[in-house]
Amino acid sequence: MTRERLQKLIAAAGLCSRRRAEDWLIAGRVSVDGDQAKLGDQADLDRNVVCVDGRELPRIGNGRVLLVNKPIGVISTCHDPQGRPTVLDLLPRQERQGLHPIGRLDSESRGALLLTDQGSLTLRLTHPRYDHVKSYRVWVIGHPSESTLRRWRNGVPLDGSLTRPASVERLKHDRDRTLLRIELMEGRNRQIRRVAAGLGHRVTDLQRVGLAGISLGSLKEGCWRRLERREWQSLLDGEPCG
Repeated sequence: MTRERLQKLIAAAGLCSRRRAEDWLIAGRVSVDGDQAKLGDQADLDRNVVCVDGRELPRIGNGRVLLVNKPIGVISTCHDPQGRPTVLDLLPRQERQGLHPIGRLDSESRGALLLTDQGSLTLRLTHPRYDHVKSYRVWVIGHPSESTLRRWRNGVPLDGSLTRPASVERLKHDRDRTLLRIELMEGRNRQIRRVAAGLGHRVTDLQRVGLAGISLGSLKEGCWRRLERREWQSLLDGEPCG
C-alpha cells in the first residue's frame, strides 16, 4: 500500500467525510505511530498505526459490502444521539467495525440499504455525476391520473430546481390507494414523499427494492447478507456520466 493523506485514509475507513477528517486533524484527534498528526501528513496502513481518539483505524483489506433490508423505525446512521436503533444494530457485533451506510433511507421507509468500509464505493454511489438507478415500490393515497404521472416522470420543482426525469409506473390499485414502481437517478432528501405530496398523493408505504443493479430479492426484512465482490466490483470500474 502506498502513502496517502490521512484525511483520505480516515474517510476510506468509513469514519467520516474527508472534510470532517481534516477538522479532526486540526483538533489533534489523530495520531500516527503514537505521535500527534497534523493536516497534510501521510501514512501507509501497512507500515503505520493510525489512530483517531486513541482507536486504531480499521484496515480496509479486501473490502466489505453488506446488503440490509432495513425495517421502518431503524435509522440509517452508525450512531443516534436519541438512542434509536440504527442499521448497525441489525448486524452481529463482530461485523460492525468500520462499516457505514451508503446514503440514507429515512426512518419511515424500508428496504435495500448498503453498508461498506469502502469510501471509494460510497463516493461512486452517492455522487451526482454517477448515474446509478434506485428502484422503489410505493403505495400512495388515491389514484394518480396519467397526466400527474407524466408530470412526475418529466420532473417537478423541488428545492428551487426540477427533479431529474424518473420512471414512474402504475402497478396496481385498490379502492383508495395505488402501488407505483419508481426508478430514480438522484436522491434528494425525502424526494419521493415530497414530490408525491406535492402532486396530491401522500405516500403511505415506501420500500426500496434495489439500487445500482443490486436487488433486495428474497432477503427478509431486518436481515442482511454479505455481497460477493463480483456483485459490486463493477460499480468501482464504471466511468462518470456527463
